[in-house]
Order: sequence, then C-alpha cells, then structure tokens
Amino acid sequence: MNASTLGLWSRPDLREAVAAEDWGAVLRIYRKAAGLSQTKVGELIGLVQPDVSDIERGRRRVTSVEVRQRITDGLSIPPELHAGAEASTPPPVASLVLPGPGPDDDLLSRLTSATQSRVKVDAPTLDWLDRLLAEHRSAEDRIGSRPMVGVMRQQLTTVVDLYGSARGPLADRVVRLASEHAQFLAWMAQDQAQTPAALAWYDRSHEWALEAGDANMAATTLSMKAHMAWSGGRGDRAVRLAEAARWSAPGASLGVQGMAAQMAARGHALNRDGDDAHRLLDEAQGLISRASERPEDEPAWMYFYGETWFELQRGMIAMHLNDWSAAVGHLTTGLAALEPTYLRDRTWYGACLAHAYAGDGESARALLTALPLIPDAATIGRPHSWNELHKTAAVLMRAGAKEGRQLVDALTPFD
Repeated sequence: MNASTLGLWSRPDLREAVAAEDWGAVLRIYRKAAGLSQTKVGELIGLVQPDVSDIERGRRRVTSVEVRQRITDGLSIPPELHAGAEASTPPPVASLVLPGPGPDDDLLSRLTSATQSRVKVDAPTLDWLDRLLAEHRSAEDRIGSRPMVGVMRQQLTTVVDLYGSARGPLADRVVRLASEHAQFLAWMAQDQAQTPAALAWYDRSHEWALEAGDANMAATTLSMKAHMAWSGGRGDRAVRLAEAARWSAPGASLGVQGMAAQMAARGHALNRDGDDAHRLLDEAQGLISRASERPEDEPAWMYFYGETWFELQRGMIAMHLNDWSAAVGHLTTGLAALEPTYLRDRTWYGACLAHAYAGDGESARALLTALPLIPDAATIGRPHSWNELHKTAAVLMRAGAKEGRQLVDALTPFD
C-alpha cells in the first residue's frame, strides 16, 4: 500500500505538511488517511512505534537528514513536494529583485539591457554585482537565511544569464560570480538543514570555481562540506574533506587555508581527539592572523574570521570534549565581543552557552541564558539554535533539575 495508489498526495493538508517540513503532521495525516497503525507506519519508514508516536505528538523533532530521508522514501513522497528537491536545482530565468536601495540609474539600465538584450557585459555591471553579493552576505548575518533565499536564487539566474554575453576575462568573472552565488545558496540551504539542496549547490559552486580557476572558492566549498559533515556528527568525514580543501587547492589564500584547518579541528574534536583539535585550531588561528596583515589577498567571504570567532570555536571544541567549564569561559568571552546585530550567531552561540552551563551543572544559569533566546531561536534560529535549546532542556531534565521542565514549558508554545 502506498500513497500513489491511495491518491493521498493530492490532499492539500498532506501537501502543506510536507512543504512546511512538519513531519509529525505528515506521519499523523498519512497514517489516518491510509488507515494504518503507528507500528505499520514505523515499518514503512524504519522506526519503532514509540518513535513514530513521539514524532506525531511533537515530543521528538526530526532534525536528522537520515530520518527525513526514511520518511520521504518510506511514504513515497513525490519529489516535487519536498523542499530540498526544489532547492537543489537552479531557478528558472527571472528578473533581478533588489532587497533595498538599488544601483544608480546608469548601472540598473546596463544590467537590465544585458540580461534582456544580450548586449555586451561590462566591468561596472560585474563590480556592482560583487558589491551587491557582499551586502547580501552581511544582511544574512543580521536577519538569517530564510528571507534571502528567493532574492539570491533570482540574482544567480541573472548572473548565469550574463554568461552568454560575456567575452574573454569578463566571462571568467561571470563564472566566478556564479560560483560565489551558488556557494551562498548552499550555505543558506545548509543553515535551514536542507542537506540535499546544500550538497547540490556546493557541487555546482565547486565545478564553476574550477572552471574559473578560483582556488579560494574551490577550497571553500570543500571546507563547507566538512562543516556539513561536522553538523551531522560525522567527524572522520569532516576531517577528510577539510584536508582535501587544503591539498586540492594549493593556491588558496592563507585565510582560506586557515578555514580548512579549523574545520579539521572540529572533526577531531567530534571524535574526542583533543590534541589534534587544539593543534589544528592553533594552526588555523595563526594562518588567519597572518592573513589579516594582507586583507587585500583574501576573498570577500572571509570577513567573519577573527579573534572573536576563534574564541567561539574554542568554546565549541571544549563542548565536544565535555570540558564544560572551559566551554562556558570561551563562549561567554566570544559572545561579549560578537557584533550585536548578528542575531542568528548570537542566538546559536547563546544556545550553546546554555547547553554548556547545563553540562557544567549550572542549572539556574542555563535557564537564565536560554529563556531570552527563545523568540529568535524560533524564527531566525531554526533548526540549529532551536534544537540546541531542546538539547539543553534534555540535559537539565536528565539531571533532575526543575529548570529542565521550566525550559520545556517555555519552548512548547513555539514548537
């Protein structure tokens, strides 16, 4: 018995649940419409009945890519309904949509004519697109990825459309720009836990980077794949991809090499290899410190790496090594210096700090740190910050601390 024979996937409520990635509603609606038990649904998707019950009731959140894939495959969800499938392919041709103040009239006219009439592309147009991408990266730090995806998909379409009119060195610049846009889309998909889409965009970005001869972006895409492996709990793969980022792109800048070294450090920390984790993080910090002496040699996307960022990374590594006191110290220092407008990152590292307090037995501090983060975690911080707050609640509950139930009660209205 499957959805295609029952015609279930024509149901608006089921389609809406898939689009929203509300897996509890997907399982509940599918099961009741198909007349199946929780045990039978569990057999279809490779989970036991208590797990199905917990997901349906919202007691367990589906954050694992593997579990989402089991649900997708087991229930025969049509690919066109799944958000990751749509996001993994380049968008159709569309006009450029500007999120705020646009370019001067001359540049806007030049860009419009280039995309519509295939006239010769010029350097000022590409310079403007470079600046616009930099502004979008900065905006994403402040407001999160969700509002940016549609704009960036349309902007990438514009860049790709310019390629047919570009000649000589300008054509190389267009390919490089396309690679940078694809990498940014990959990062935003990754930020929203759309792993298949992120991998597809990183692959596209890497291919275009190689075509353009851009060693920095080629290495960066591999480093970000290492970051995805780390996020998924795969330490060995994170280390291998980070190492590949270094040996496969020998022309990469010092900063980009430092990015790869710190990604490898994360993988080692995940594997509880503290010596290699600390050694590589020290090496990464040294490389990026040297890079700061010649910022003109670094690509635009390296703006975020600095002393504050490394302080926060030391906190993350300490968490992996269960050195909770050190984690609290590093994260507290890093958050105090983090740009106030970086709401997404302040929410994420704040949630990690709450977790570290809970791990260190500081239940009251954990709750006090977590509660103010909930509104932002529920909006710009989903799924990562939100999941981290739930992990904090679970640590407190296992310790028998009353603050665990208080945090759960505070989170529940937003679930």
